Amino acid sequence: MIRTARVALVAAAAVFLLDSIASPLQRRKKKQEEEVTQTLEVPPDPPLVLSAETARLTFSAAPLSPKGLLSQQTRDGLKALISGARGSQFVKIRAYVAGTGDLRRVQSILSDVFTDKHLSLPVLSVVQVGALPLEGAQVQLEATLLDRKKVNPSGILFTAVQAASPREAFGQISDSLSQAGVAPADLLRLTCAVTGAPMIQESRDLALARFPKALFVVVQSMRLATEPAAACDATVRLPNPVEQGVRFFPSAVAVSAPKLAFAGSQLAFRYQEADARLAFQRLEKTLQSAGSSLKQAVVLNVYPLSPQLADLVRKVRPDFLDSAHPPAGYSLPFEGLPSMDASFGLEAIALAGPGS
Repeated sequence: MIRTARVALVAAAAVFLLDSIASPLQRRKKKQEEEVTQTLEVPPDPPLVLSAETARLTFSAAPLSPKGLLSQQTRDGLKALISGARGSQFVKIRAYVAGTGDLRRVQSILSDVFTDKHLSLPVLSVVQVGALPLEGAQVQLEATLLDRKKVNPSGILFTAVQAASPREAFGQISDSLSQAGVAPADLLRLTCAVTGAPMIQESRDLALARFPKALFVVVQSMRLATEPAAACDATVRLPNPVEQGVRFFPSAVAVSAPKLAFAGSQLAFRYQEADARLAFQRLEKTLQSAGSSLKQAVVLNVYPLSPQLADLVRKVRPDFLDSAHPPAGYSLPFEGLPSMDASFGLEAIALAGPGS
């Protein structure tokens, strides 16, 4: 009996010892499993609007690449932009996406890359195009940045035109520069969207001949377009400041005001007039948060998915803009937007309030 009791006591002690050894191991294993299955932190969304000093604005574009798919090309393009920025702050990035990749990936990747590098996020516009001028390329990125010093001390001229051909569009841009007293050599950036592949080379030839010093980007807005068209927007350094900070010309606006508000693309959903008005109201609210409004817009570009939607925008927009001082801008149909339910996108630059 005594021997049996001793055996039982020894066995109990062994179990207790094994349990005391195993418990920390089990707790450590459980903690590791919990850490592995933790939910990853969601990257922040880009801001809806940012203000920037007019005199310090600069522009860049990432080189096109056929390497990899949309995700890799977007990461590579962003890294090229960041490397070339040399410490300048990003204000806005506009992404033209070709192919069948998910346009929403651009925002996600931008947030990841900028967060990893501890950079403040820029506003973002994303639009799907029919093609890019390099086989295999799926994204063209262009950026607006804030330099450390004043590079446009007198301000900037914004011009945007839409015509039936690149030659007509470039002619209108030249007219706008002439009316504003600006030399072609002062053109900093020129972006054109055309509806046919042959127009891409025509646009390149015209840009090289007329504005050889400008940063030039060209895309094909749709795979199959019903009518030939070309839309171009440009930014030009002013040689002299304009009185009262802003002056309006046909298809152009000269700005010497201290600050501008850059809004990312505001999407409209569905196809009724009330839906279009709601998109303008949301953009208005966004600009108001920067001390601005659509009445103070100097650029308003529209990305409709059809000519009929472009007509709808033209019907609604006068109720939100200053009819005596309309902004520069175009309304050319594009292939797609980051949401399957979107009908058109709005993109604005406006005079910003002094406290923004």
